[in-house]
Amino acid sequence: MSNGEAVYGFFIPTVTLMGIGSHKQLGAQMKTLGVTKPFLVADKGITACGLTRQICDMIKEDVGVDAVVYDDTVPNPTDNNVAQGLKLYQDSGCDMIITLGGGSAHDCGKGIGIVATNGGTIHDYEGVDQSTKAMPPFIAINTTAGTGSEMTRFCIITDTGRKVKMAIVDWRVTPTIAINDPLLMLGMPSFLTAATGMDALTHSVEAYVSTIATPVTDACAIKAIELIAGNLRQAVANGEDVDARDKMAYAEYLAGMAFNNASLGHVHAMAHQLGGFYDLPHGVCNAILLPHVSRFNLIAKLDRFADIAVALGENITGLSTREAAEKALSAIQTLSADVGIPANLTELGVKEQDLVVMAENAQKDACGATNPRRPSLDDVVNIYKAAL
Repeated sequence: MSNGEAVYGFFIPTVTLMGIGSHKQLGAQMKTLGVTKPFLVADKGITACGLTRQICDMIKEDVGVDAVVYDDTVPNPTDNNVAQGLKLYQDSGCDMIITLGGGSAHDCGKGIGIVATNGGTIHDYEGVDQSTKAMPPFIAINTTAGTGSEMTRFCIITDTGRKVKMAIVDWRVTPTIAINDPLLMLGMPSFLTAATGMDALTHSVEAYVSTIATPVTDACAIKAIELIAGNLRQAVANGEDVDARDKMAYAEYLAGMAFNNASLGHVHAMAHQLGGFYDLPHGVCNAILLPHVSRFNLIAKLDRFADIAVALGENITGLSTREAAEKALSAIQTLSADVGIPANLTELGVKEQDLVVMAENAQKDACGATNPRRPSLDDVVNIYKAAL
């Protein structure tokens, strides 16, 4: 950016398949990539519910090859997961990556792929666009409606030595093909539905108030918020509601489109530290922090928070912009409570003596660069305290 000029990129997978039954197109998509030895990244939960076997059988039947499975991914994938998966990938002579699950599996697969082609360790790619070579062909099959990782250039990996979540933002880790089939989401438990849905809401809100938001990302963010407001409660209440699941799949993808290109803010910068320090669920941390960081950001984007209130279904007729913006915060808290998110960080075991070190790390997180209001270290500590 110079001389008043601003150039904005827009990053999405080359192909995205959505809608009921879309996962059945996996074999056809694999054939277009010309691969011979797929590497499937999942987790023990996905394997236990039978999805890993289902996808492996489909690959065998439709493509005629066996997939090598790595399913030791943990909920907050670590540098150790990446190293273990990479060794298996290389030892098995694999030539493509398929990820099956939510953000954990997708991020682990991204980490394995970027190191497989670029060398070194995953720690070398922390930051923005640190790689120089393309990943192997990459298909991400999504089973949750929240992280957006199946379509983004974001990869979050825990550095176990530092207890910090590394933010790897690199257009080369964007999946080649993304598949979002609500049929694969029907078995998702209510607490995971709630957490991932609130994660998608956080993506939308942070993207909408980002300093690099554009009309394109605005359209994605607002529509995502509308869909989440209209369908998350139903998806949590009845996980077999295919229409609500389908609408939430579109919502999380639109939210991904928004933040993948407008980036995020201090909710994510702070939530990453909670995940790295305490190994807490990312979506829950986001949900608890979102109203508190939003209150800090309110004066920077009053008009935009008023828009968010409308998208959340609030009536702002006759209200001032400030009053309308406040409605957004209360609507977020009401939605969060309705779907069963814990009320505060204390319920998650967060301790006040850890806040300063987490705040220091949050100030270094790449996601904070586009927050609409620049917080001091004390500001971040105080936001954490407000959320306790």
